[in-house]
Amino acid sequence: LQRMLALAVEVDRSPTCSSRKIADDIFPFILNIPLRSQREALVNTMESQLLRCRLLELLFQHSCDVPTTSSMSLDKVLYFLSHSSVLPQFQDETAMWQRWDEMLQYLSLLLLSYHTFPLSSEHLRTSVSDRMKLIAQKAKARLQDSDDISQLDIQLKMNDFISRMQKTLGEPFPPQIQEKLFMLQ
Repeated sequence: LQRMLALAVEVDRSPTCSSRKIADDIFPFILNIPLRSQREALVNTMESQLLRCRLLELLFQHSCDVPTTSSMSLDKVLYFLSHSSVLPQFQDETAMWQRWDEMLQYLSLLLLSYHTFPLSSEHLRTSVSDRMKLIAQKAKARLQDSDDISQLDIQLKMNDFISRMQKTLGEPFPPQIQEKLFMLQ
């Protein structure tokens, strides 16, 4: 399935368009996956970083009270950090700290998936045939203005996020949460 999804993203002239269409179709099913382990298996095994990024973006948009219309960027990841609530209650009954843990896991995956775009030749958003030309030309990736964030922005958003978690979970955080917070930051 993952290989077929990756190929479906790549065969189109515009992988961005393909990933959006596929993610829009798959997203309602992800909301109905009953167990965290099953959701994580689906997201962790995705071969297409572009599709994974789009699915996680939809998941966080769904959990925001006020969704943003900005394009995917590091600034948008910070927006999700500040504005998304704990991920929607899925069908399994999990402890609140586990829901926060899952949210942190997906935020980290979103960041890692998005981070592969500027590192790849030009972007993963170009078609395979155009990508080969860009590799031959040794084209450099273009960062967006909204990818230029400061260390202070990150620290302020992380502090706000930790404060929200402390109100819900109390202190001290479970070791899994502390580890994921450190990795995300």
